[in-house]
Amino acid sequence: MPAEWEPHAGTWLTWPRPEGISFPGKYEPVPDVYAGFIRHLVEVEDVHINVWNRDKEEWVAGLLRARGVSLDRVRFHHFPAYEPWCRDHGPVFLVRGEGASRERAVVDWDYNAWGGKYPPHDLDDAVPRHVAALRGLPLFRPGIVMEGGALDVNGRGTLLTTESCLLNPNRNPSLDRAAIERSLCDHLGVTKVLWLGDGIEGDDTDGHVDDLTRFVDATTVVTIMEDDTQDPNHERLVENRRRLETMTDQDGTPLRVVELPCPGRLEHEGQRLPASYANFYIANGSVLVPTFRHANDARALEVLQSVFPDRRVVGIDSTELIWGLGSFHCISQQEPAAGSIQ
Repeated sequence: MPAEWEPHAGTWLTWPRPEGISFPGKYEPVPDVYAGFIRHLVEVEDVHINVWNRDKEEWVAGLLRARGVSLDRVRFHHFPAYEPWCRDHGPVFLVRGEGASRERAVVDWDYNAWGGKYPPHDLDDAVPRHVAALRGLPLFRPGIVMEGGALDVNGRGTLLTTESCLLNPNRNPSLDRAAIERSLCDHLGVTKVLWLGDGIEGDDTDGHVDDLTRFVDATTVVTIMEDDTQDPNHERLVENRRRLETMTDQDGTPLRVVELPCPGRLEHEGQRLPASYANFYIANGSVLVPTFRHANDARALEVLQSVFPDRRVVGIDSTELIWGLGSFHCISQQEPAAGSIQ
């Protein structure tokens, strides 16, 4: 599995439906957030959007045009899914070889909507198979439940994940840590799995790593830290930071750890929302970062610009999107470049 900063052929998204359950009572502002995200993406790469049918395609295309988004690099696919979280239900791509001989394949994990929380999910689970067929790529099916947001890789053989998610009995109750590690190594080509502890409060995924800690190069991670000692996130993030200090990559090189702030406590109708600057998306030549109308927005962008000196770091307001309990990394899935793209 390549690192996210490696060249992309494009980005996959699944358009949210007003009939879905991700944005109860607050769907109306969400399409505009998607349009803003796509506006930046099409500047640097193709964008593939899964939609329910042709009527929905025409509606989305009209909205994007009205928001000033060029459709020259937008491709629509009638691959229906109930909810929009393409990071978790979408295809995970693998690569082998270099240059013109580079080959690609798709891994299709089982998807059960984060431990069976949000049925039905059969259409979402089928998306990787549709994409593999479209691309004419081999499809590997490990036969275990896994989500893309639970994994982060450096592209050299090291993978980051969390105990709170992957060891939760609502995913693979018959598998222990060793068996899960074997499957990750077998199906993603990694040789070392690094385990963090708990996720942040309000995260209904049971603690996806893409809200916590992300590789930004082969040996550097950014990890979020909460300064408020009274915040429930403080202790769990301190513990994750402590673990990172002891970790090494696949070659035994210690990780360089860079701290990201948190955007304070965001709530909607009394519910804690999992707002995190770590949920950024690395596109070709740019890094798209969720912001939350908080004083720490500027600080987070500054930190990320320092670790991505050769990319344009862009903050995009995610305040409306986070009501769905996810942000830009959660809605996107990268497709690595190859010699021939359809």
